[in-house]
Amino acid sequence: MNIELTLLGKPGCHLCDDARAAIQEVLNDFRAANPAAVINLIEKNILDDESLQLKYFEEIPVLLIDGKVHNYWRIDKARLAKALDASISRPRFLKNNRCVS
Repeated sequence: MNIELTLLGKPGCHLCDDARAAIQEVLNDFRAANPAAVINLIEKNILDDESLQLKYFEEIPVLLIDGKVHNYWRIDKARLAKALDASISRPRFLKNNRCVS
């Protein structure tokens, strides 16, 4: 199972730094427990993409799971771990273009 995480932020954003650290902590545990899962973490600077800036400027950091908004402002590590577990254990259903996990 491949999972793509996208962290949207900008330079100098302390919440983005906190989010990055929280995501890495969850990913370390998840990868240890699920060595066959492939997770790609992509970081995007909203200042480099006008459409991202217009859409998410007030919400950064924003974490997307497979292109769907999972969380913004603060990353809840337990919620992220649960969403990753759900990504490999059951199919995901979309609701309003947001991740339901």
